[in-house]
Amino acid sequence: MNSCRSARLLMMLWLACGTTAWSSVLAEDAKPAFPPMRLLKTAEGTRFGLFGEKPAAPATTLFIFATGIDEMGSDPTRYYTQTGRDLAKDGWLYVVLDPPCHGYDHKEGEPAALMGWAHRVKAGQDLMEPFVKRCSAVLDHLIAEGYTDPNRVAASGTSRGGFCALHFAAGEPRVRAVTGVAPVTNPLALAEFKGVTDEQAKSINIDRLTDRLAGRIVWLSIGNDDARVSTDDCVRLARNIVTTTRRLKPEMKVVPVELLIGPSEGHRAVDDAYLLEAHFLRKHFKN
Repeated sequence: MNSCRSARLLMMLWLACGTTAWSSVLAEDAKPAFPPMRLLKTAEGTRFGLFGEKPAAPATTLFIFATGIDEMGSDPTRYYTQTGRDLAKDGWLYVVLDPPCHGYDHKEGEPAALMGWAHRVKAGQDLMEPFVKRCSAVLDHLIAEGYTDPNRVAASGTSRGGFCALHFAAGEPRVRAVTGVAPVTNPLALAEFKGVTDEQAKSINIDRLTDRLAGRIVWLSIGNDDARVSTDDCVRLARNIVTTTRRLKPEMKVVPVELLIGPSEGHRAVDDAYLLEAHFLRKHFKN
């Protein structure tokens, strides 16, 4: 009788311990595999989203552009931030801002998103320079507050976000590397820019910025038949950056510009684009 009672007690203890251990496993698995986004502002009021806690020492930081801040932070598993989540495993921070005409940058009475871009360009308004200044202000803030290593900064973006990243890199010499997934490289290729002239779009033409991108680390990926943003324009920009770098920096034996072209269904990221983007950045920031 005593032996039976002892056996039952042992079984109850085993079940209790097993349940506790299993609950611990479930709790561990329930922890998010990505850092949550915190909404912050610079002293001047520039709004941005930061993924990751303040590090013990200034960290490598990636600016990611695609859609508005709120959308980027509301679903952390979306593919736009895949590269940031991957690099966060190595201690990187990543930051998001509202592109022009998105989120808090959208002005009352104007179209939103890319239609807003075309509207501002037609009206002769400065589309990208205010955006670049906001990004630089955020970078200043992150450096001053001890979040970011000023020598370890990169910018990336998807589609319109790639266009933003290229402009930010061209206007901010502290951006050491710039990457883009299916990036807009010529806004006149977009359906939203129908009716916009070359002259009207001249101020945002990336071809005018290749001198400032010369020598910079660049990675671009594009589908082999992307009619939405133009595969040909992406190829042409990559070649222009290489040619400009050769002209301005002849001492460089290897120009660090990489272009990946692969099959995709229309305007979509090529397979594993974000993993390849993270690998490229990790390789160039390993030291």
